[in-house]
Amino acid sequence: MLGRLLTAPGRWLRSAVHRWRSSLQLRVVTTALLIGVLTVGLLGSFLSLTVRNGLFEQRITEIDQEATRSASTVQHLLSNAVVDSAADVQQFVLNLVDPRLSGAASAHGTLLTAAGDVPMPAINDAATFREMSDLVSPELREGASSDALVWQSVQIPATHSKSGEDEPGVLFGSVVEVPLAGTFQLFNLYSLQPQQETLRFVQNTLAIGAATILATIGLLTWLVTRQTVRPVRRAASTAARLADGQLHERMPTRGYDELATLARSFNEMAASLQDQISQHEFLSKAQRRFVSDVSHELRTPLTTIRMASEMIYEARSELDAAAMRSAELLQQQLDRFEDLLADLLEISRFDAGAAMLDVEHSDLDAIVEMVVENAQPLAESKGVELQVTMPGEPATADMDARRVERILRNLVTNAIEHAEGRPVEVALAQDDDAVAVRVRDHGIGMTIEQVDHVFDRFWRADPARTRTTGGTGLGLAISREDARLHSGRLEAWGLPGDGASFRLTLPRRAGLPVDRPPLSLIPEDDVAAPPTPPRGVGHEAALAIPDLLPAPTNWNPAAWHRQDRQEPQ
Repeated sequence: MLGRLLTAPGRWLRSAVHRWRSSLQLRVVTTALLIGVLTVGLLGSFLSLTVRNGLFEQRITEIDQEATRSASTVQHLLSNAVVDSAADVQQFVLNLVDPRLSGAASAHGTLLTAAGDVPMPAINDAATFREMSDLVSPELREGASSDALVWQSVQIPATHSKSGEDEPGVLFGSVVEVPLAGTFQLFNLYSLQPQQETLRFVQNTLAIGAATILATIGLLTWLVTRQTVRPVRRAASTAARLADGQLHERMPTRGYDELATLARSFNEMAASLQDQISQHEFLSKAQRRFVSDVSHELRTPLTTIRMASEMIYEARSELDAAAMRSAELLQQQLDRFEDLLADLLEISRFDAGAAMLDVEHSDLDAIVEMVVENAQPLAESKGVELQVTMPGEPATADMDARRVERILRNLVTNAIEHAEGRPVEVALAQDDDAVAVRVRDHGIGMTIEQVDHVFDRFWRADPARTRTTGGTGLGLAISREDARLHSGRLEAWGLPGDGASFRLTLPRRAGLPVDRPPLSLIPEDDVAAPPTPPRGVGHEAALAIPDLLPAPTNWNPAAWHRQDRQEPQ
């Protein structure tokens, strides 16, 4: 429970950040409100401060004049008073603390107290209320010792205020001479509560006005951005549906403004794209149908030619040397022609999306052993040694054994063809999620450009190079499609002069993705492999990072490898 409470603010913050980043309208409205709040706040503070200073200064001027008149009036009354004793003076002073008699009609209270230089005052202090003397600070007493009129801001306690709460006030002090008593200080207390209420009213009015202005800014910004964002959202939604294949989608157009022009231009672009895509689809279907039809149609004359060729080939011993050689070449080319037709039919099935897997839980060890055994005669004729590394336990997985055997046959045959008499290594490994087979040769290798195109159809690394195995140029392209049907990977790496390496990785359970192959693309003891791939070549042929390799000291930038992977269907 505590963990959920602690993580809740983080989720809210992430949700708010996501909402902020995903909504242009929210960003514009929020930005406008923030600018409005800052502007209104600064303007309101300036106006409030100006009004406060104006009210205070105006009231202080009025009080200063009244306090000056009050001091003159009190001094005049004291100077003309007829008193015979200290008691008479005390009574007279007590009467003077009434603001109506002292000439301070708007004063909240009056205090007469002995000056600091009077050692033994003959009379006691007089005040409108007892706690008034507590409001006089030592600084104010010291300042009121001279003839100058001084003042100080104070706070009138709620017990002696008219509103029943603490009120702001100001205390004016001056000096008067009291008969038979000496120098006394006269303090008049004035309340600033009316000015405070006026200022509060002005501030409330400013706050209401500011809230109204901010609400208006937010509403106007929302309305304006809504008129702009809605067409953009419709365009984004329409573009997303177009990307999903709904090529008939169009944006509604109204008016003749800039947004309507954008909508019309967008619709024209969509219509143009629909026409082009439809044309490409038609041409692609026609091409696939042509390849398929031609492949099927060629089988009938090819069968007839095959029958005639076999009769000639069987009777070749009765022919002269030139005719015998022609019969042998005819037989070889017919075999290659049949392989090419089979590969073309297989490619056309891939293009049409008609290729299906016949998945069974099979043993990859047996397939590898069968492929190596069948390739042994070719390896012996080339002087190539086949080295096979098997795991301790059977490597089983859900696979189409026929297609996997075809992939491995292509990889091993190509490795023998390009090994230049050096050994070819076939390694098999497995883990809990995947099985992998690596075919490594140490022959002519591949350059960057060759690695980029190694899985392309009818592409050959060296067109001038003579092939003895009669390849059709479609083997690796078909192998790539077979691996993608299994949701697996087929990756390639090459280094000029140091050979090439191909790795087939298949999931142990059909349809599951493969995150990390159980076998490195390059053997761990091969220091010629680059530590990291400098660049990629797209989703269909992306550079893969060699697994579990130390950083080599003699890395050659011409060494690259490429992978062809397919996400689960």
